[in-house]
Amino acid sequence: MITLMNETIKQLALIGPTASGKTSLSIEIAQKMDAYILSLDSLSIYKEIDIVSAKPTEKERAGIEHFGIDHLYPDEHFDVTTFVKLYQEVYHKAMHAGKNLVIVGGTSFYLKMLIEGISDLPSVSKHVRDKTARMLKDLKETYQFLYDLDPVYMERISQSDRYRIEKALNIYLETGMTPSEYFKANPPASVIKGTLPIYRIDIEREVLRKRIALRTELMLKEGLIDEICMLEKKYTRKPNCMKSIGIKETLDYLDGVYDKAMLAEKITTNTARLAKRQTTFNTSQFEGVIKGSVEELKRILL
Repeated sequence: MITLMNETIKQLALIGPTASGKTSLSIEIAQKMDAYILSLDSLSIYKEIDIVSAKPTEKERAGIEHFGIDHLYPDEHFDVTTFVKLYQEVYHKAMHAGKNLVIVGGTSFYLKMLIEGISDLPSVSKHVRDKTARMLKDLKETYQFLYDLDPVYMERISQSDRYRIEKALNIYLETGMTPSEYFKANPPASVIKGTLPIYRIDIEREVLRKRIALRTELMLKEGLIDEICMLEKKYTRKPNCMKSIGIKETLDYLDGVYDKAMLAEKITTNTARLAKRQTTFNTSQFEGVIKGSVEELKRILL
């Protein structure tokens, strides 16, 4: 239900490991709720990465408007702030369209960040941007400069992580505060508006392993190898997304590291390991979760 006066909508989040059935269940729920869908997924957000991301096709979306899918090109950078903006935009749009909202947490870390919130960053002047650009020409020296100022914060950042080093440097040059001081003075606030019940799909490990193997086989039949060849030709191997599961194994196959049968096994094994990590994260990071099998959640929600 929607109440424009209070600017609230009905919303829920659906989480679960990869290949557990989130996509189809979220579409059924969205049809029932008359809702938009916001996908929080680190691969489906990219255009042209279709087969390996297992994003729903236009037909599978069943007329439900999706957000967070096909949002960026593979050579464009994104982080949690991208999903913050997406959530704010889709919430506002849903409120004014008389719609509700289903959040599907493919990458549950982003859901956690929406719930816990992130700190607003300072506006960066042209003078500071120019100085940052000059200093970043020597990334190693700049990292050491920041580490000497704020070792507690910088020890969590890789010396080759240009994006996060740039962010830390901008904060210091713009505010005169170390990142630790800045974030202490500007604590995060939850982005989520209103209440957000969370539903988690539970699935037996062996059943999930079989689903992952079947999905991998289907991806290969649908043209996974051709898709990765296209992505490599168009974007090279440099973007972070080209290191994702399904892509990196296919690139190894193209390099002759192993044959096609081994390619399927490698993707299946690495996806199953990812699913295990996702399950651990989902179990430990969210409280008050309503959990059950897909069928059990259907009975509750539909």
